[in-house]
Amino acid sequence: MPQLEEFNRHRPLLFSIAYRMLGSVMDAEDIVQEAFLRWQSAAEDEIQSPKAYLSTIVTRLCIDQLRSAKAQREQYIGIWLPEPLVDRQPDAGEQVVLSESLSLAFLVLLEQLTPLERAVFLLREVFDYDYAEIARIVGRSEAACRQLLHRARQRITDGRPRFTATQEQQRRVTALFFQACASGDMQGLLTLLAEDITVWSDSGGLVPAARRPVRGCHNVARFLLGLARHAPADLAIVPAQINGQAGFITYIGGRPQSVVALEIAGERIQAIRIVVNPEKLRAVPALGG
Repeated sequence: MPQLEEFNRHRPLLFSIAYRMLGSVMDAEDIVQEAFLRWQSAAEDEIQSPKAYLSTIVTRLCIDQLRSAKAQREQYIGIWLPEPLVDRQPDAGEQVVLSESLSLAFLVLLEQLTPLERAVFLLREVFDYDYAEIARIVGRSEAACRQLLHRARQRITDGRPRFTATQEQQRRVTALFFQACASGDMQGLLTLLAEDITVWSDSGGLVPAARRPVRGCHNVARFLLGLARHAPADLAIVPAQINGQAGFITYIGGRPQSVVALEIAGERIQAIRIVVNPEKLRAVPALGG
């Protein structure tokens, strides 16, 4: 099989690993490109299994990047959320498998783990690599990898999101949410919000946004209706899948202004995550694009 064709066969997997490791579309694409360059320059006798070779490169590059980015993450202004992965026309055949492990809630939860724990957890729990493969990829013994996985599970199991809404429920709740916000219907909005709902907004300090979480259904309803009242006349709202969950993109003047992900369970919205940091909207398609 030609070299490029072989690499492209593994590209969706490589992007999926890199994105879940880093929480950034742009950085994940850069990592995959670097893996391709190393793949091109590798000697044939170095590569016994293309999948294993490429997975190792991507995973180790991500671990290194997470370690070097630690100080920057600690200095981040306000709430940090992953760069959203937007799909305005979801398709199961696209470059990543949309699942619970892709959600913003899950990616935020992974921030509790060390880079090595994160790699082992994802390779085992999400991508189903066996312990021998994981050990070779991260350069640790199988026993050490089992211990790393045990610690990772302990840290995140309790907070792991559980999405119970069907796609039809997500569409219905999202439509009612739009209607209530647009009409200023406080009572209608409250019927859609869980009592303990939280809204997180990520601006990176670059644009105005709430720097602390907004908690509780009444506070969240007032916050959302306040945003709706002050929306500019040329605001456009486009429903979309955000990291595999219901959500939407807002546009002003045809340019993306925010990406909003709704965490829905049953008939209630459990959490809302809003990304307005313009640096995290660079991969979002323009209106009509």
